Amino acid sequence: MDNYEYTQLLKTLKQKLQNIESILDPSSIETRLKQIEQKEQEPNFWNNQTEATKISKEKNILLSKQNKFTKASNMLEDAIELYEMATEENDEETINTLFEEAISLEEAIKKTEIEVMLSGAEDSNNAIVSIHPGAGGTESCDWASMLYRMYLRWAERRGFKVEVLDYQTGDEAGIKDVSFIISGINAYGYLKVENGIHRLVRISPFDSNAKRHTSFASVMVSPEIDDDIDITIEDKDIRIDTYRASGAGGQHVNKTESAIRITHLETNIVVQCQNDRSQHKNKASAMKMLKSRLYELELEKQLAEKNGISKSEIGWGHQIRSYVMQPYQQIKDTRSGIGYSNVDAILDGDLDKVLEDVLVTL
Repeated sequence: MDNYEYTQLLKTLKQKLQNIESILDPSSIETRLKQIEQKEQEPNFWNNQTEATKISKEKNILLSKQNKFTKASNMLEDAIELYEMATEENDEETINTLFEEAISLEEAIKKTEIEVMLSGAEDSNNAIVSIHPGAGGTESCDWASMLYRMYLRWAERRGFKVEVLDYQTGDEAGIKDVSFIISGINAYGYLKVENGIHRLVRISPFDSNAKRHTSFASVMVSPEIDDDIDITIEDKDIRIDTYRASGAGGQHVNKTESAIRITHLETNIVVQCQNDRSQHKNKASAMKMLKSRLYELELEKQLAEKNGISKSEIGWGHQIRSYVMQPYQQIKDTRSGIGYSNVDAILDGDLDKVLEDVLVTL
């Protein structure tokens, strides 16, 4: 990087930050935070737990946006000021240090930009994630378990909580099916771009001839909807099946049919839950999953109609990302068009940059 490129970068980032500021409106955030603080000091604030939790969640989201904007703004102001001083004094050492820190500065502005973009009604919600292996037997089941681990590690890196709703082990290795909730600020906003087919190319550890195999797994992400969103599901619209839970659980899993599978007849959406020993709790969790999936499907339809897309084109069936491990190592997202060479790190949960690159292109 030279002086001209760095000067242009500062101009671009300053313009971006001004655009972000006009959308974010920091003064309105400050006003709203003061209103929330006044509410929290009211003696009966926690009497209504539902409303108090909702307001606390809003406060955390606003604070996150405010902190990211303030940090990015301060970083940019410091860089501009320091660069001007170093240029006047011909301080090459400081100028070179600023060049080296340019990537960090650009990333800080980008994260603030992402924070503004994640301002949809559902983006701040928790995410319900389901992973299903494609055709290919053990190989695909193992690939599904690798994706599951990737999301668990991503959630762990962010300090998000994970609740497993359904987990079915593969016959030989991996998983046949898994559904779980990731709880944290903007969990759905980030993970919504994971909807679709994920493709893996590698030398199979299950092939004695050490041949390359291609495996597929589908990932479905829905926002965990609030109880105040009214979605009516009548008994005639669904079929409920009970079965014995599989996996760990001692003698109990062999004696009671506590696992629940619900099929929505009109859309053919199937959800299942076997996490709890109580059939009633599993049914409640499965109904929550179904409502979230139906809600997200309706949002997809509305967006498709707005953009003039045929309803038949809505679905999960598009390939969004390829993970190639042999003969070379690269992960490439079809939407951003960007390739990443740090395959092991991404599969270990270092997913933020991949997600953010897609969010910026949408």
